[in-house]
Amino acid sequence: MNIFDVLRAPIMSEKTMTLKEEANQFAFEVDPRANKIQIKESIEKAFKVSVLKIRTMNVRGKKKRLGRYQGYKSSWKKALVTLKQGDTIEFFEGA
Repeated sequence: MNIFDVLRAPIMSEKTMTLKEEANQFAFEVDPRANKIQIKESIEKAFKVSVLKIRTMNVRGKKKRLGRYQGYKSSWKKALVTLKQGDTIEFFEGA
């Protein structure tokens, strides 16, 4: 896998913005098959930062309905990345 196969999208919400300011942590949606080592290498190559810790979690898809039709949203994997003090990811600065 290359870096663009592992990292899918950053997650930007009020909670992740609070994590960024207080604990220098960033959240990403990642490929469900990726492990912590692959995620760490991808983030360090893509953003040129030092990663201290990674926490991953599998998010189950929710049941949704539209009128009489119902289905499920896709399940996905989330990674919370803690960076070394002083490092930052500029993509999140404009948000």
